[in-house]
Amino acid sequence: MYNCTKCFQRGCTKQNMEKTLPECPSKNAPIQEQAKALYQEEENHKIAVCAALTEAGGYCKDTRLIEIIKFLHRGGYHKIGLAFCTGLFKEAQEVTNILEYNGFEVVSIICKNGAITKDFLGLTDAQAVRGNCKTESMCNPIGQALLLNEAKTDFNLILGLCVGHDTLFIKYSEAPITALAVKDRVTGHNPLAPVYLAQGYYKSKFYPENPDDLNPKDTEYNQ
Repeated sequence: MYNCTKCFQRGCTKQNMEKTLPECPSKNAPIQEQAKALYQEEENHKIAVCAALTEAGGYCKDTRLIEIIKFLHRGGYHKIGLAFCTGLFKEAQEVTNILEYNGFEVVSIICKNGAITKDFLGLTDAQAVRGNCKTESMCNPIGQALLLNEAKTDFNLILGLCVGHDTLFIKYSEAPITALAVKDRVTGHNPLAPVYLAQGYYKSKFYPENPDDLNPKDTEYNQ
């Protein structure tokens, strides 16, 4: 079993394979050869090279959105899909304006597309955010992906999709994807802030005395 988070020497980053754990993924020659072969496939090679150039060109200088714009230009991507959360509607409008100003065609799909109510999933009123699953629209990330597939977007961006909804979007999107921002209402969509405080203010939240406190038992799927 691999445990890279417990390898403090990180020989792979220093090109020193003598400083690694006994079970190191870098030492799995068949997998590494398979990965290198896949990098030679046209689309994978393009993405990897554009990513490397974008990283080097804007290292500690460009914001995430600037990096995305430069990456899209380098890759020759023109029609861009934007799968966004209704809670970030204003942000999605601004992102669309920015992308269009920089020469991209943007196809944007909101999370509530389809107006499917939550009772479709068999949820009860107690499981709805606002207490009425028959009038509350569910998020439809599969619809977002299928609609962007139909539009034949070159590349898709995720903006603020909820945990799990982003999973389904990624699963069904035919175009390559990157995340501009993820959902975390509590931290103003900065989910790493609590991680930085994991040994301080958030310690009791991440490491409760009873770990079962973080294990909700309100669905049949975690039994």
